[in-house]
Order: sequence, then C-alpha cells, then structure tokens
Amino acid sequence: MPDPIAVNSMFGRIARRYDLANHLLSVGLDIWWRRRLVSAVRRHAPGAVLDLATGSGDVAFALSRGLGVGTTIVGMDFCQPMLDQADRKKAALPAPRQSTLTFRLGDGLALPLADASFDAVTISFGLRNMADRARSLAEMRRVLRPGGHLFVLEFSQPHAWLRPLYFFYLRKILPRIAGVVTGDRAAYVYLNETIEQFPDRAALAAEIRAAGFPEVTARALSGGTVALHEAAR
Repeated sequence: MPDPIAVNSMFGRIARRYDLANHLLSVGLDIWWRRRLVSAVRRHAPGAVLDLATGSGDVAFALSRGLGVGTTIVGMDFCQPMLDQADRKKAALPAPRQSTLTFRLGDGLALPLADASFDAVTISFGLRNMADRARSLAEMRRVLRPGGHLFVLEFSQPHAWLRPLYFFYLRKILPRIAGVVTGDRAAYVYLNETIEQFPDRAALAAEIRAAGFPEVTARALSGGTVALHEAAR
C-alpha cells in the first residue's frame, strides 16, 4: 500500500501544475469522467456531499455546478498545497456557490466528521492512494447516512484489446509528458505503478462489499481504463 507521507509530499510538489497535467495526460477525458460522476450523483438528489481526496477541487466544483446551490459540498484532502489551489479557484466563484462549497483538511483513514452526516460520498482517483483501502472505505460508510450512496471513480484495468497500447502509454509516454509539465517525472512513474497494481472492476466491487455496502454496481468507461463504482449504504 502507498506510504501516506510520500504521497502527501508528492502531491504537494505537483499541486500548482496538477490541473494542467490532468487535462493533457487524459486528452481531456477527465472532464467527461467528471460529468458521468456528477450525472450519477444527481439522480439521488443529495442534500450534503463529501468529495474525499478532492485535491485541487475539480470534482467538487463540478458537483457544485451540476447539483445546484441547494446542495452543501465539502471537499476534503490531506494535502494542504492541493487545498490551497482549490481555495484559489473557489475565490473566483459567484457568492452563492462559494457559500455552499467548503474545503477542509482531513485524513481519509480517520475522517474528522460525524457519523451519518452526508447523503453521498464521492472519491475520484484517490482510493488507490490510500494506505489502507478497507479502512478508508469503512470511514466513508461511517459518514454516510442510511440510504446514502458512495461513488468511486477510479482507474481500472482496460479491456484486453487495449492493454498493450495503454500500458505502453503509461510506462513510456505519460511520465515524459508529465515530467515536462510538472517538473516531477517521478510522481507520474508512481501513478503508472499504482494504476497497474490496482484491482479490476470485479475485485474493487468485492472490496466495497466487504466494507459493508451490500449492493455495488460498476461501469467501465473509456475502454475499461476507468470505472465508476456506485454503492448504497
């Protein structure tokens, strides 16, 4: 499992160029993935949403736009430089949206939040960085209200026909581009390694069920390179 101190330091180093790197390395698909997530969350009309591992806040902002000003959204991350970027972007929002969107420092393994305090929890491309996935999933379940929903948007294992090209891109091309954009090639070598080692859709669904979510659905996106898991508490 990842070392939380090393992960925190890594994200702190790349925080200022993180958004640009995401857009370039995903060829803009990160925007579409977020839209799919927001669409799934919107179907349940939550009143309060926790976006865990929010990073620079792109998912939290997408939720704020997609769910409307009546929804309270808390973006939480354990890396302060990432949250600093999110707060800078928040300052440019209209006042009504600022009032319903908050960013807070917090550890995904021990959330500083009350039991049963959210209708939905989202985590996008952050679960694989948790030092203990089972503990993190248990924490997400703890802060969900009965009947609430968990949404996990994460890299997955691609369909067989895509694997050779995809892993060539991850191993050879992505770190070089990221090194130029962020000045930290090592951070994206880590990204490649965590993606290759991460469970496929079925295995991750089993982990979510083991954390106490009885029903889990998984949808493959972009040739299976990404998956959106949804589970009800």
